[in-house]
Amino acid sequence: MSTAPVRVYAARLVGLPIFDPVGDQVGKVRDLVVAVRSEVHQPRVLGLVAEVFGRRRIFVPMTRVTNIDSGQVYTTGLLNMRRFEQRPTETLVIGQMLDRTVRITSSGVTGTVFDVAMEQARNRDWVLSRVAVQEPAKGLRRRGQTFVIEWRDVEGLTQREETQGATHLIAALNEMRPADAANMIHDLPPERRIAVVAALDDERLADVLEELPEEDQVEIFEHLDSERAADVLEEMSPDDAADLIAELPPETAAALLELMEPDEAEDVKRLMSYVENTAGAMMTPEPVILGPDATIADALAHVRNPDLTPALAALVYVCRPPLETPTGRFLGVAHIQRLLREPPSTLVAGVLDDSMDPLKPEATIDQVAAHLATYNLVAAPVVDENGHLLGAVSVDDLLDHMLPENWRDQAIRSSDRSQGVRRG
Repeated sequence: MSTAPVRVYAARLVGLPIFDPVGDQVGKVRDLVVAVRSEVHQPRVLGLVAEVFGRRRIFVPMTRVTNIDSGQVYTTGLLNMRRFEQRPTETLVIGQMLDRTVRITSSGVTGTVFDVAMEQARNRDWVLSRVAVQEPAKGLRRRGQTFVIEWRDVEGLTQREETQGATHLIAALNEMRPADAANMIHDLPPERRIAVVAALDDERLADVLEELPEEDQVEIFEHLDSERAADVLEEMSPDDAADLIAELPPETAAALLELMEPDEAEDVKRLMSYVENTAGAMMTPEPVILGPDATIADALAHVRNPDLTPALAALVYVCRPPLETPTGRFLGVAHIQRLLREPPSTLVAGVLDDSMDPLKPEATIDQVAAHLATYNLVAAPVVDENGHLLGAVSVDDLLDHMLPENWRDQAIRSSDRSQGVRRG
C-alpha cells in the first residue's frame, strides 16, 4: 500500500470519498469491518463499508485500498457491488465499538470508547492499534478526561454489552445528512438500533424516519412509548407522518392521533382523508404562505429557512387571511427567481404569477406529473373548489410516490451494466 499514513482514526474516515484510479468518486466510507479475536491480539481490519450510488452499502476489502490520506481513500477500482451483509465473526467499528464501556488495565479507569485507530502491521495487514477512551464527567467538568491506549491495555472490547450507550455514535450520525444517517441506522444490529433511536432527539429522529423504508419506520415505532411516538410524529412533515400512520394498526394510529397536538393531528387527518396517490394525499400543508401586504424582503426571509426543501423554497404562495391551510382566497405564487430581481421593499402582490391553474386535490399522480412538467415547476399549489389553498405538491413528493419501492436496486443494476462493474 503506497504512502499510507502511520495511523488512521475510524471516526475521521467516515464520510470520506472513495476514488478509483482515474479519479472518479465511487462512494463514501461509512464504517470499518474488523475481525476481533481477543483482547490481546490486535483485530485485523478486513475492509471498509462503502456507500455507493443509490445508497447501497458494499464491502471494500483492504486489499483493494491503495492509499488513504486526510481527505480521501483510493482503491484499485475493481469493486464487488454485492450488498454488504455482516457475518457473525465480524464487528463494525463505528456501529458496534463506539460507546462500548471498557477498563484500562494499568489504571483501573473505566470509560467509553469514542474512537479507534488503525495502522499497518509489518505484514502489511491493517490492524486496530489504539483505543480512545473517555472517562465519565466528574464534579463540575462537562467532559471526562480522555486517554489513547494500546489495544492490549483495554478490557471489555470483546464482550457483548447489553446496555451499550450511543453517545459517540450519535455524534457521528449527527454529522451526516438525514438520508445517510438513516442508511447507517438501517444496517445496525437490532439491539444497537434500539439504543441509537432511544438516544436521538425527537427532531433528528423525525428527519431520519422520513428517509427510512416504511417497514423500518414501523419497527422503530414498535419500540417507542406512545408519548414519544406522538412527539416524533409532530416533528415529521405532515405528509410523511400521514404515510407512516397509515402503515400502523388502526387502534395504534387512532391512539397516536389523540396524543398529538390538535393542530398537528388535524393536518395529518386531512391528508389521510384523500385518496392515495392524489395531489391531496401527496401535498404538504405547510408551504411558505404570505399575505398580499408582505414585502419581497419578508418573502426572502421566509425562504431562507434551512428546514425548507429546495423545492418548497422555490415558490411563495400568496393568499388572503387566514394564512394557515386551508387559507383564505388563493391569489397566486411568487417565484424565487422573480423575488431576487425586485427591490426588497416591493410588495409580493406586485410580482404574482396567476397565469397557471392550480391543482385540485383529486388530481391523479399522472396529472400532477404532467402539470409540473408542462410548466417547468418544482412545486405547485393545491386549491379546493372554493379557491382556498390546501397545500403544495413538490417534485420530491411526486418522486416518492412514483418510483417503485426497489428503485435503488434497479438503479444499481443499471449503473453496473453501463459502467461494466465486475461482480464477485
